[in-house]
Amino acid sequence: MQVLEAVLFDMDGLLVDSERLWYESEAEVMADLGAPWGPEDQESLVGGSIARTVAYMLARTGPVADPEDVGRRLLAGMAERLRANVPMMPGAKELLDEVREAGVPSALVSSTHRALMEHALDGIGRDRLTVTVAGDEVAHTKPHPEPYLTAARILDVDPRRCVALEDSPSGVDSATAAGCHVVAVPSVVAIPEAPGRTVVSSLREVDLPRLRSLVG
Repeated sequence: MQVLEAVLFDMDGLLVDSERLWYESEAEVMADLGAPWGPEDQESLVGGSIARTVAYMLARTGPVADPEDVGRRLLAGMAERLRANVPMMPGAKELLDEVREAGVPSALVSSTHRALMEHALDGIGRDRLTVTVAGDEVAHTKPHPEPYLTAARILDVDPRRCVALEDSPSGVDSATAAGCHVVAVPSVVAIPEAPGRTVVSSLREVDLPRLRSLVG
């Protein structure tokens, strides 16, 4: 019987109720660039990298601003919001604490840059996680498997004996390609059931025995 070696958590939309904060920051920047922003735009980008978001925005507006400047403005808007409050998703702290108290290694695996992740960790609690991997610390972000393979390597675990929890299609693809069992908790975009994937509506439906059962 296989043993659960680690639990790997996404951040935005999974642990932290931040997709609405991203939407506010994106809409604010787009208003400054002179273009509208709607829910369908966010759906196209959920779970992606800053670079992808900036490229999408400037494809909409034309070359009206420097991409690096747009990226800095997005990150600054999010940092300001996270400094004010880090809203946790229902069941997130309880699951993190259950995993930690059981002595199971864990990782935060996010497409978000380290500087912004640090603000979120103030609310999540650094002691709740064994390691963290940020989007600007890998060569390829989600949906590439590198973020999850990097976390598994740092933890010295087999990704095939890990469960990854994700809220976005790109995150699910990343974890699946790395060989992890996946629990999907869709936030902005629907995620269908699939082999090797469990779909739930909330982290409140997930506990450590259930995660262990997915590997065993």
